[in-house]
Amino acid sequence: MKLGVIGAGSWGTALAQVLSENFKEVCIWDKDKEVLDNIKLNKSNDKYHPNIKLKDNINPVYNIQEIFDNCQTVIIAIPTQFIRDTLKNIKSEKVKYVVSASKGIEISTLKLVSDVIVESLNIEENKVYALSGPSFAKEVIIGLPTAITLAGDIKDGKELQHKLSRPTFRVYLSDDIVGVEVGGAVKNVIAIASGISDGLGMGNNARASLITRGLYEITKIIKVYGGNPQTAYGLSGLGDLVLTATGDLSRNRTFGYLIGKGLSVEEAEKEVKQVIEGKSTVEAVYRIKSIYNIELPISEMVYKILYHGLNPKDAVYYLMNRDLKTEF
Repeated sequence: MKLGVIGAGSWGTALAQVLSENFKEVCIWDKDKEVLDNIKLNKSNDKYHPNIKLKDNINPVYNIQEIFDNCQTVIIAIPTQFIRDTLKNIKSEKVKYVVSASKGIEISTLKLVSDVIVESLNIEENKVYALSGPSFAKEVIIGLPTAITLAGDIKDGKELQHKLSRPTFRVYLSDDIVGVEVGGAVKNVIAIASGISDGLGMGNNARASLITRGLYEITKIIKVYGGNPQTAYGLSGLGDLVLTATGDLSRNRTFGYLIGKGLSVEEAEKEVKQVIEGKSTVEAVYRIKSIYNIELPISEMVYKILYHGLNPKDAVYYLMNRDLKTEF
């Protein structure tokens, strides 16, 4: 049985490595031919995981269609805004499960990744799952304990849950794919806010407040999409939010931290050197706020800092001096 992974970045490579012992072969595709060549010739991905020796059964594939022709289970681990274009014209009749490991909301349509996959591949909704939770790739790939949520159709999902579980990679099952995907997407926006706060030197109290109130914003967006707000208090919501908003390995937090320290958005992005999903997601979140007329003050401030040049200190003043109200 073969596993296919679309995306040989940090996360896709880590998933390929941790799951390699559950599958006869792991086929991995990426648009970056140099990364694939590195995997083929050296069994390593020096661009994202230097000094990590990849398992022998992880093999690069240069034609993406081969993944869908030869693998029953396919994991999507590429930036959200590129998924639709990457998957167009793909024939997927032979695939049993497609798992989204990407976190974001498509800006142009405001659709979640699972919906984009269903539309792009023209497959049944019950074949599509979301994998999300507190999971830094650099820890997953070296086998540190990780717990994560797999969301989708429960009946068939039990088989997939076992396929994706390892002694160091514990998978919980959920039927709320909407709540899991929204949590995974929006936590990146709140992590940027947390990073900005830390960069400004606002302290631990401020960070804890941002995480807590940010979680409340996540529940509001889950409601907009018709998911269960309680999902926000699980691994894919609170768990992932705490990790991403506090951990030094977080791209989104680091990006925000650099902005808080005075770097421009462009300078901070260059410093991070990888795709910052929260930077795109906050555009979608701001549109959601406007369309549905809901209050998302933290997300709104992140958007205005990134796209309208708002001074981060002014954003803090605004958040702290809004009209007083009840907590919920």
